[in-house]
Amino acid sequence: MIRLIRTNSENHDFVELVKHLDADLAQRDGADHSFYAQFNKIDTIKHVIVAYQDDTPVGCGAIKEYSPDTMEIKRMYTLPETRGQGVASSVLRELERWAYELGYEKCILETGKKQPEAIALYKKHDYQIIPNYGQYADVQDSICFEKNLK
Repeated sequence: MIRLIRTNSENHDFVELVKHLDADLAQRDGADHSFYAQFNKIDTIKHVIVAYQDDTPVGCGAIKEYSPDTMEIKRMYTLPETRGQGVASSVLRELERWAYELGYEKCILETGKKQPEAIALYKKHDYQIIPNYGQYADVQDSICFEKNLK
């Protein structure tokens, strides 16, 4: 059974999971990793979900305000040995629920074209592809999504 907690970016388990995420992304992104890494700092994220299986942290995700009506999904990750068990879906649904509770109307996110599992997850949860936004506007290997919460 998956247990979710709401916390912030100071949570030790979140910090450790993000280290695994960054290592995975460095491998997938190759030379482009430093460009993406600059937008993925976790020192001031107020809304973090950590997923536990028994007492082991197995996945995480976060939201941060992008605009007054929009939250951006950040730092989604599931340990490889627990993928395919619904961890990422549970984290994503809880992030959406939290954003809605806070009064936000939609969630947006960016992921890499070299992350087919992430793309499939977002499509499965009714995210729609949108034009690349913000710092990702002209990045060929980025794909951006949006989902209305209301």
